[in-house]
Amino acid sequence: MILGLSTAVFTSLHVLLSLIGIAAGLIVVFGMIRATWLSMWNTLFLVTTTLTSVTGFLFPFKGVTPGIVVGILSIAVLILALVALYSGRLAGGWRGTYVISAAVALYFNFFVLIVQSFEKVPALKSLAPTQSEAPFKVAQFLTLILFVVLTVQAFRHFRVDHATS
Repeated sequence: MILGLSTAVFTSLHVLLSLIGIAAGLIVVFGMIRATWLSMWNTLFLVTTTLTSVTGFLFPFKGVTPGIVVGILSIAVLILALVALYSGRLAGGWRGTYVISAAVALYFNFFVLIVQSFEKVPALKSLAPTQSEAPFKVAQFLTLILFVVLTVQAFRHFRVDHATS
C-alpha cells in the first residue's frame, strides 16, 4: 500500500497524472508556439507534472535507477519553471527560462512514457526487449528531435506581453 492505496490503484493514479500532464503540456507548448498564454492549461500541466514526479518517488525504493534520475531532473526543471513563472513573472530572461524548462519537463514525462510503453506494451516489448535495440533508440531519438524543434519554436514565438499570470 502507498498512501493508503493499493499499489495497483496508486500506479493507475500516477499514470493518469502523467498522461494528463503530457496532454496539457502539449497544449501549453503549442499555445506558446502560437504566442498564446493558456493560463488554465499551464496550471494543469505544472500541477500534474509535478505530482507525477513526486508520486514516482513514493514507489518502493530499489536503488538509484534511470527513473529516479529522470524524476530528480524533472523536479529540478519544474522548480525552475515555477520560479520563472511566479517569482520572475516571465520578465526578461525568465520568459525563455520558463519556455525551456516547461518544455524539458514535458520531454522528461514523454521520455518516461516511451520507456514504459516499451516495457509494458507487448508489441513494443517484442521489438526492443532490453530497450537497447534500434526501435527503442529510434523512438527516443525522434522524440528528442521533435522536442528540440517544439522548444525552439516556442522560444521564438512566445512573448510575455501575451501572458497573463
